[in-house]
Amino acid sequence: MTAILQNDLWQRIQHFELDDPTASFSFTDRLARENGWSLEFAVRAVSEYKKFMFLLCVASHPLTPSDQVDQVWHLHLLYTRSYWEDFCGHTLGRAIHHGPTKGGTHEQAKFDDWYARTKELYHATFGTLPPPNLWPDSETRFRDVNFRRVNLDAYWLLPKPRRRS
Repeated sequence: MTAILQNDLWQRIQHFELDDPTASFSFTDRLARENGWSLEFAVRAVSEYKKFMFLLCVASHPLTPSDQVDQVWHLHLLYTRSYWEDFCGHTLGRAIHHGPTKGGTHEQAKFDDWYARTKELYHATFGTLPPPNLWPDSETRFRDVNFRRVNLDAYWLLPKPRRRS
């Protein structure tokens, strides 16, 4: 893809609006609530999601998002018309499918490599390192993945004590 086409694609992605201005509860509001994030953090996560989707379009190899970016992607996939028609169809000009891991040590090594390559391409493309609170190191990225949906009106959550090494 030429630099002119890449620039045009990046402009289209940046101008794509995930929040419906007529909705009283926006995409970003929902993203913040479902992840326990501040609205400011959710806005930053959406910005990083857009960068990741751009990288997917220009990369010559597979990529893996941070967990924070993946949460934006998961939610966007639920907004099927926005994702498939407006974003993939009209903005990106191609379908971007989300493929989860099949599990196992081979998959872990593969995704570790893809994540490292994603962060390298991010740096090369945007001229800055990915923000660490949205793109943590690989060990953190793949360690903190045991999540469950919990009704916070019905349950309290208390952190488990961590074992000392």
